[in-house]
Amino acid sequence: MEYLNMYEKEIQSSDLTMSPPTSEPERQYYYIKKAREIVAAKKKELNRDLTCHITTFGCQMNARDSEKLLGVLENIGYVNVEEEDADIIIFNTCTVRENANQRLYGHLGQLKNYKKKHPNTIIGICGCMMQEEDAVKTITTKHKHVNILFGTHNLYKFAEILCNSFDSDGVIVDVWKAAEGIVEDLPVDRKYSFKSGVNISFGCNNFCSYCIVPYVRGRERSREPKAILREIERLCEDGVTEVMLLGQNVNSYGKDLDNPMTFAELLDEVEKIEGLRRIRFMTSHPKDLSDELIEVMARSKKICKHFHLPLQSGSSRILKDMNRRYDKERYLSLVEKLRKAIPDIAITTDIIVGYPGETEEDFLETMDVVERVKYDSAFTFIYSKRTGTPAASNPEQVDEAVVKDRFDRLLAKVQKYSKEQAAKHVSEVTEVLVENVNEQDDSLVSGRMSNNSIVHFPGDKSLIGKYVDVKLVECKGFYYIGEVDGNIR
Repeated sequence: MEYLNMYEKEIQSSDLTMSPPTSEPERQYYYIKKAREIVAAKKKELNRDLTCHITTFGCQMNARDSEKLLGVLENIGYVNVEEEDADIIIFNTCTVRENANQRLYGHLGQLKNYKKKHPNTIIGICGCMMQEEDAVKTITTKHKHVNILFGTHNLYKFAEILCNSFDSDGVIVDVWKAAEGIVEDLPVDRKYSFKSGVNISFGCNNFCSYCIVPYVRGRERSREPKAILREIERLCEDGVTEVMLLGQNVNSYGKDLDNPMTFAELLDEVEKIEGLRRIRFMTSHPKDLSDELIEVMARSKKICKHFHLPLQSGSSRILKDMNRRYDKERYLSLVEKLRKAIPDIAITTDIIVGYPGETEEDFLETMDVVERVKYDSAFTFIYSKRTGTPAASNPEQVDEAVVKDRFDRLLAKVQKYSKEQAAKHVSEVTEVLVENVNEQDDSLVSGRMSNNSIVHFPGDKSLIGKYVDVKLVECKGFYYIGEVDGNIR
């Protein structure tokens, strides 16, 4: 991809006979070039390519971060492989739930013997989990086969950290407590050639009582709009037609800029970019959903007809304890505004069951919101205690059996309405962006409608990245079976 190589001139101009630059990203260009020389020499010595593998846990922000890591690795000279059988193995971690940590430890345990047989393999861990001091201590004491650890705030320093690891026999720990700015213009290797995530902000200021994210991702920092627009323009020049604007809370974008700009104003500017066909975004916090944003979505020709609006709980009492800063009625009024302005919009959500102190009455308030909104789909979660958050020390933890019963009841109701909502679209003809050949049946391709629903229909790999008019023949509850019925663009 051209996008992967667009900084080649800057990288080549780095002078390795001089000390590393102090400014960014020039400093990282220097270390990419330095790492290239080291990797090239190693390839010659071994008479083979060097390989890399990245395992990503967690959200779309992490997925985008992994594309940046892979962009650096491939620029240096590594070849990406699918299996954890590589010369460099990176784990990009999530720490939203305790079990995410355990999954990582499971992988590290399995790699201990691999590292004994392949002592030159570099094992690295980055991401949100590395912002927790206890996790770093556990890894450095119990998993001594790990070579590098770095966090969310200095991910852009990956090339530099890697070079330091090449020169060291010990573990490199480079974790910052806070971010020192936003560094742009580094290589990225996208998973898809035709769509891409684009960070518009980093961090979160909301401090919901159950959530660890503000502590590991830091306070909210918005990128300058010119940088965002420039990145999207370059992506479109490289064949991208759909972007996903990413932030912990996109609705509060721009408040911290020297020249403040609302998220709605940013969307208006993104809309103007030539070659862009679809705009998506996540995640939206209900407390910051403005009438201006709804108006922009209603008149847009490019913003997808999908809005992810996390509820978390339908109980105003629980929402207050969660520090969500809206109540049940405010949330329902936002849904009403969205559906009035954009009648065909799909609304999805996140819901937590078993938050400390949740009573049966509180739970029934959540069930009431589900009945009234009739979500197109919902991610339902059993409350997970996260050490370091206010909710974790709440003595009113709900009995496990009670939580399981409520979760099952909620899931049944969510699925009932999801199926009803999906069934409404059968026989319609809709535009689908084809993403891949179906993994279970290679006579089919799979893609997404504007409302984010998945459609499978007959086709081959030549359709990947194209927009196809598809008739929705059958609803399978959470996806559709369709057939081509119109233009292919």
